[in-house]
This record gives sequence, structure tokens and C-alpha cells, in this order.
Amino acid sequence: MKKVIIMALMVVTAATFAQEKETKKGDSQTRAAAMEAMTPEQRAELRVKQMTLHLDLTEKQRTEIKKIVLENSKKSEAKKAEMKAKKADRKAMSAEERYAMQNERLDNQIAMKAEMKKILTKEQFEKFEEKQAMQKQRMAKKKMGKFKNKEEKSKLKF
Repeated sequence: MKKVIIMALMVVTAATFAQEKETKKGDSQTRAAAMEAMTPEQRAELRVKQMTLHLDLTEKQRTEIKKIVLENSKKSEAKKAEMKAKKADRKAMSAEERYAMQNERLDNQIAMKAEMKKILTKEQFEKFEEKQAMQKQRMAKKKMGKFKNKEEKSKLKF
């Protein structure tokens, strides 16, 4: 009798944990879809407000950063549309295209960093860099979690 009760508890517990994980996954997908439905202007506004809270930006800094973030958001939107079109045509990216895309992305990041360095104070820029590093780590963890076996994880080198 004890064994039956213990087994029933284990089944209920396992089912509960499985449902919680699915809910969390669904929530992140819902948030991602909501962000994608926003216009570049709306995403830029939210990003600037988050930065204002985190970095205590002045009004002048907010307006300058909003211009930069809006420009980047529009570029990102255009790139997404381009990638969707390529995906719809089922064209795989060549090594040269992949290289050019990564090179452009890194150039944009370098330019953004330089602009932010001009606008922010030294302390604000340090906080900004810390936040960027934390986001990069979080994305790396998320990317590592997508692979189920260790061989695939070991192929990714950061």
C-alpha cells in the first residue's frame, strides 16, 4: 500500500514539474512575439526607458541614445525582413554571405559602443558594459541549453 501511494506521489510531482516548464517556455515565446509585433519606435522607446532606469540618464542623454537605438532598431527590422525573405525562398546562406553578415553585425556593435562611450559618463558606461556582458552570458546559456548532447555543446566555442 505504501509503495502505491509513493508511486502516485511521484507521478503527480513529475507531471507538475513538466507543466511548469511548458508554461515558462510559453511565456517567453509570448513575450518574444509581443516584442516582434511592436514597431521599431516602440522598441526603441522601451529600450531607452530601461537604460534610463539602469543608468540614470539625463534628458540630453536620452534623446541622443534614442536616436541611436531607433536607428539600430530600424536596421534590425530590415535585416529580419531580409532573412525571412531568404528563408521563404529556401536559399541557404553561403559561407561568404554568413561572413559578411557577421562582419556587419560586429561593425554595428563597435559603432554603437563608440557612440555610447561618447554620450555616457565613465560610471554609466561601466554599468552599460556590465549589463551587456550579463546579457551575452545569458544568451550563451540559452544557446547551450538548446543542444541536448555534449558533443554538440562542445562544438560551440566562445
